[in-house]
Amino acid sequence: MNLSFFDQFSSPYLMGIPLIPLSLLLPALLLPSPEHRWVNNRFSTLQLWFIRLITKQLMSPLNKTGHKWALLLTSLMLFLLSINLLGLLPYTFTPTTQLSMNMALAFPLWLATLLVGLRNQPSASLGHLLPEGTPTPLIPALILIETTSLLIRPLALGVRLTANLTAGHLLIQLISTASIALLPAMPPISILTTLILFLLTILEVAVAMIQAYVFVLLLSLYLQENI
Repeated sequence: MNLSFFDQFSSPYLMGIPLIPLSLLLPALLLPSPEHRWVNNRFSTLQLWFIRLITKQLMSPLNKTGHKWALLLTSLMLFLLSINLLGLLPYTFTPTTQLSMNMALAFPLWLATLLVGLRNQPSASLGHLLPEGTPTPLIPALILIETTSLLIRPLALGVRLTANLTAGHLLIQLISTASIALLPAMPPISILTTLILFLLTILEVAVAMIQAYVFVLLLSLYLQENI
């Protein structure tokens, strides 16, 4: 019984073929492609407004040099947001509950921001490892601490996204199982549990959106330190 709660996080296979690539491509197929028309439909207009809003929010902490990353960061935001929300539907799989996938997203992007800083302003980037005015006896220890905090950033990005989504999915499954089990014996308690499940689902939708935004926002802040 305990193992069945974690079956939703196992990678899906069909006839020995992994379905993770399909789950990654499905959100892109649901988004409408731009059309060469004078007037777009309502859904395309709403999508364009939403993309502009996201881009404005993500680019606000960055200076003009970092605006070159607008397409990458906005696309990543839409990608994570669509995957997280589609994963809340029944009989679906959420790829962002896999730590390996989140690390595959976090590590290259974090490394790219670090390399940009080392290429454009190496002195300023290395200067973050040693704040100005540090006492001489504390310099080796402080450099070690700052280096560790720098290297742990991609791990924190991946673990944060994985832990929040996994905890929410597990809690929803536990409460839904309890609601079904209590229905024959204690219907009033089951109805109350169902109401809690409904509120938790709304909260999980908010968490899915917030975690996608936090992931990309932290990347933009890391980029701002290196440009």
